[in-house]
Amino acid sequence: MSYYHNQLSASLQLICILESVYKEKAMTKSASDFSIIVKGVRRQLGLSQEALAHELRVSCATINRWENGKTAPFKLAREKFNSFCQKMIQEGKLNL
Repeated sequence: MSYYHNQLSASLQLICILESVYKEKAMTKSASDFSIIVKGVRRQLGLSQEALAHELRVSCATINRWENGKTAPFKLAREKFNSFCQKMIQEGKLNL
């Protein structure tokens, strides 16, 4: 029971963090906040930018732009990233 509670808690925490990042207020702030999350997730999982790009089915340049705060992802890419993070949390590979 506590395992599932911890997983649910971690998933809800991730959703709250990501939702706050995706607010459409200031694009540069959103891109900057998202860059911290993407880089942190990628490093925690021990993935290269290329490997994360492959997992999300985006280009390596896209991951690089996200991590450097040059762009923030559009809705479809955000959904892919959220799903990927939730999957990694469920598998016990990601802790936020």
